[in-house]
Amino acid sequence: MSDDALLQVQELLDSAMSSLKTAHAMLRDVTGISDSTRERHVLRAGSMQSGSAATGRVIEGIFDGQNMVDSNGQTYPVPANYASKSKLVEGDGMKLTITDEGKFIYKQIAPIPRRTAVGLLIQEDGQYKVLCEGKSLRVLLASVTFYRAEVGDQVTVLLPETGDAKWGAVDAVLPKHIAEAAAHATVSGGGSKHGSDGELSPTM
Repeated sequence: MSDDALLQVQELLDSAMSSLKTAHAMLRDVTGISDSTRERHVLRAGSMQSGSAATGRVIEGIFDGQNMVDSNGQTYPVPANYASKSKLVEGDGMKLTITDEGKFIYKQIAPIPRRTAVGLLIQEDGQYKVLCEGKSLRVLLASVTFYRAEVGDQVTVLLPETGDAKWGAVDAVLPKHIAEAAAHATVSGGGSKHGSDGELSPTM
């Protein structure tokens, strides 16, 4: 394909994405329904600075918990295994390089400040979620599989330090039998006391 043809294709794609963005805005005006989280990601993606030049097309955006969203509102699927192992958090800045050979290469370039929280792994509407801080957060199936977690396990998730999140990044799993043993030890600990060597000993 010639350079002129490639340029024309790029212009058509840009025009299509711009039209799609306008259509979404018009739909929001008509229905009054908006996704504030997605709009926040799109705005942040637009404010990101381009990094160093690379061979191929480079796109920067924000991780929404499952995909990368660019400043035009275009969505790019992030491999679930990569997102799980890298522990990507909703709001992280990312860079996608589409090589001349058509290969997609993702890289985390602007991690958002994060915090940890503990919740309970559940299944809701056929999806794995973590019940945490009074709400259910979606988690990637690849994360649940990677950690071999089961419904009922206590799970530590990474969340954005500020703001609301719909997704959590699984950081660690405490299996049910260990959690139950820890809870039992805490409950039964009332009848024990620490000795001088730090060991628990029964109260006489």
